[in-house]
Amino acid sequence: MEVEGKIKKIEETKEYGNNGFRKREVVITTDEQYPQHIAIEFVQDKTDLLNNYNVGQNVKVSINLRGREWTNPQGEVKYFNSIQGWRIENIQAAQGGNAAPPAPPSEAFAPVDNLNEEDHDDLPF
Repeated sequence: MEVEGKIKKIEETKEYGNNGFRKREVVITTDEQYPQHIAIEFVQDKTDLLNNYNVGQNVKVSINLRGREWTNPQGEVKYFNSIQGWRIENIQAAQGGNAAPPAPPSEAFAPVDNLNEEDHDDLPF
């Protein structure tokens, strides 16, 4: 899945526990009638992907939806969802590479003024 929008906020990388688990969040604001502010987490080595991005950039983020079940000390089962990013791309750079090359100016083409009757009647049917 992918989410497109403008970077609203980039958090600092946070480390959890003794094993060095790292997590970093980015908030993307979608461009639609009712804009959504989507928090996406990048974990472990993927946290470094956000180093080259700044607030205000338009990006496309590839995501996975994650869900987990947890039983609290009282025995109640709770469910949690998270959105985990694994790739991020600058939209302007991606679109600029796919654009068609500019057409040459009309002066670059030779005019066709020497047509005679025999030249245009050579169709095979």
